[in-house]
Amino acid sequence: MTRKLLEQLASKPMSRRQLNRLLAGTGLSLAVMPVMPRKASAADQAIYFTWSGYDDPAFFPGYVTKHGAMPDAPIFADEEEAFLKMRGGTIVDVAHPCNNSIPRWREAGLLQPIDTSRLSNWPDVFDELKTFEGTQDGDKQYFVPVDWGNTSIIYRTDLVDISEESWTLMWDERYAGKLSVAQSAEETVPIAAVLIGAADPFNPTAEEMVKIKELLVKQKPLIRFYWDTNTTIEQGLASGELVATTGWNSSAVTLRAQGVPVKFMNPKEGLFTYCCGLVLSKDAPNPDAAYDLIDAMIATDAGKWLIEVQGYGHSNRKTFELVDEALLAERGLPKDPTEFLNAGHLYKPVKDLEGMSNMYEAVKAGT
Repeated sequence: MTRKLLEQLASKPMSRRQLNRLLAGTGLSLAVMPVMPRKASAADQAIYFTWSGYDDPAFFPGYVTKHGAMPDAPIFADEEEAFLKMRGGTIVDVAHPCNNSIPRWREAGLLQPIDTSRLSNWPDVFDELKTFEGTQDGDKQYFVPVDWGNTSIIYRTDLVDISEESWTLMWDERYAGKLSVAQSAEETVPIAAVLIGAADPFNPTAEEMVKIKELLVKQKPLIRFYWDTNTTIEQGLASGELVATTGWNSSAVTLRAQGVPVKFMNPKEGLFTYCCGLVLSKDAPNPDAAYDLIDAMIATDAGKWLIEVQGYGHSNRKTFELVDEALLAERGLPKDPTEFLNAGHLYKPVKDLEGMSNMYEAVKAGT
């Protein structure tokens, strides 16, 4: 290791991401680095385990103002990765899963109740978002809702010819090799479940699962790749490598801002709707900073950024007073999430996630 590298390491605290970038320039990685204690100023920051794109300081300006720095923000590709890493011992303060994952995370002993009396913005959070299945235990709250939105199909309007918006587009042989769906079973399997008429697309019966697998096997030759990040599908749609993909609201907003002609579909079979938010790790090393971060992310300034830049709804009802009516209409966001949450298929806990995931992995592997 060079003297210059040692001097840089000693001169200032670094996040894991910053350290990785620095080491990459030397041909090293964290795997070969000795464990070094973090300086006090870095150790005081919350460790925020989140999705790509949600580590922007505009999403928690109140925290940055109070603490004078960003939280440490390691990224996960999906909730399964986050769950496995935390169960394996990864230390975090706050994580950012969605409502349907909370029961499983609680059962695994990963979470502690959140004292909502420490959150100044909690009274302004929509009541409808506080009571999802498995997010409460009596008067104990395990989930603070932040963002709500949809999973649907994003398609190139100049490259796709459809007469009716439907999930069946992802099985259209005209676009073989130019379609993409999520690598996560929780994202993709329920879509097929809706198309085969499953009574509960998140918990299909054994007989329904057979039909779902058959449909996904039929889809596999049409798939360019199974995606794991927004960036991947956005690049694919922008370049024309993809003409249609499943995805979330923010990707459609990003692509339209770039001048890419895309539409966020409203399929006749219904959108999939979710609410993601924050949980407090059972062994959070920086609880005071963690509460500051949670409160900052349900504040109106964070919500305004979320709606205007990412295109998602926010949990603080007062946020909507700060956003232009025309922009809300363009984003397809009502001021009250109740109708929105009841309009499509609301994600809920999958009782046999292991079985669903194993089936989907077999489809992707061609076995």
